[in-house]
Amino acid sequence: MALMIPVENGEVVDGSASASSASSSSSKASEKSTSGLDKEAFLQLLVAQMQYQDPLEPMDNTEYISQLATFSQLEATQNLQDTISKGMANSLVGQYVILNVTDKLGNVNTIAGKVDYVMYENGEVFLAVNDGLYSLEDLDTVADSAYFEAFEMANAFSAMIAKLPSAGMVTAQDADAVKNAREVYDAMTPYQQGFVSKKDLEKLEELEKKIKELTGSSGTDDDTDETEKPDGTESPDEDEK
Repeated sequence: MALMIPVENGEVVDGSASASSASSSSSKASEKSTSGLDKEAFLQLLVAQMQYQDPLEPMDNTEYISQLATFSQLEATQNLQDTISKGMANSLVGQYVILNVTDKLGNVNTIAGKVDYVMYENGEVFLAVNDGLYSLEDLDTVADSAYFEAFEMANAFSAMIAKLPSAGMVTAQDADAVKNAREVYDAMTPYQQGFVSKKDLEKLEELEKKIKELTGSSGTDDDTDETEKPDGTESPDEDEK
């Protein structure tokens, strides 16, 4: 005759102390399984399986050995992952990193800066960047100083372009701001210019074209007549001398 144990709502219902203890252990294992099956939960499930097996049809010893081997493999894998994560995190100290951090509203914010130190808390690894702590899982890019500088300059240029009006709203009074944006872009190296988005560059070119239509010039010094004197008069041609 097989051993029958009533089950209700996924929990063992029994008046005995052993059943109550098993139910409590099973409940704790279930709570932890929401974040992944860890070593403790695996052992609790194995013990419960052994405790409530059918005494007339017990499990084969080879099956126990197989499950214990699976547990050992799980433990070794978790330990290896922890070692790799900590080693990688420690190597990031002093490096420039870019992180994509998701806030409570689901918006993704880009955080860029140098890793000051690494902190371990409750089994998680956190990177200290710009006076803030961010999970190692938010890491997107590890960059050298040249890459990071180009990334920052492209972001600054993008913010400058975003403050400029659209081509349909631009006026002659915006000529200096457009000219400054062009000077910033031209001052970049070709490598740094490669980080500038195509959209920002197209907007700048559209604004320059519109400013030229409004003012009759591109706003550069090259448009000044070379034969014009400081007092506004033109120099006589060589044939008239």
